Amino acid sequence: MDKPFWQTTALADMNDTQWESLCDGCGLCCVHLLQDDLDQVYQTDVVCDLIDLDSCQCTRYPERQTLVPECNKVSLELPQAFPTMPETCAYRRLYYGQQIPAWHPLITGSSDAMHQGGHSARGKVVHESDAGDLEDHVVAWTPIRMPD
Repeated sequence: MDKPFWQTTALADMNDTQWESLCDGCGLCCVHLLQDDLDQVYQTDVVCDLIDLDSCQCTRYPERQTLVPECNKVSLELPQAFPTMPETCAYRRLYYGQQIPAWHPLITGSSDAMHQGGHSARGKVVHESDAGDLEDHVVAWTPIRMPD
């Protein structure tokens, strides 16, 4: 039996379809982060207004970078973004030599296990237009840590 592409293909060698399929659609990379004067990063429960709060998918994905210039585009050209990605993120995990989670849609065939297991933003976030001050929305449900 052949191994799945993410176990045999380096991130830098993946085609666009493979790269995009690594995204589990959790929506956690779309939460707003805050950084204090000591460079500590804090996660909030606030997401971009383009996120569908149920599916956790971007409603304007193809044009997100134009509509939201600060949108977090996951790319090997921006490796500094990987430490701030959720620890369950396939891009982050593969970048640091780890396996993708067993509930990942590439393994299970759907996003159901991800949502049911609480590994997505579903039910945990509000849109930025409804949030008010970001400082009032700091949460700790997905720690941001540098990998070992």
